[in-house]
Amino acid sequence: MLNKSLDTMDPNILLSLVNTKLRDSYSSLELLCDDIDIEKHKIIEKLKTIGYDYDESQNQFK
Repeated sequence: MLNKSLDTMDPNILLSLVNTKLRDSYSSLELLCDDIDIEKHKIIEKLKTIGYDYDESQNQFK
């Protein structure tokens, strides 16, 4: 689901979804991406468009 809609999804909504999943269900962005079958760089690049970067030590985009 997320993979198909990533290109058209509002990056602010994506930010909320990804950070919630990272907080509640996944210990790393890699595990989340593996589970939803999406390339990590696609999420990273989309969220960079609104000024967010992945903080591995805190497991969230900020």
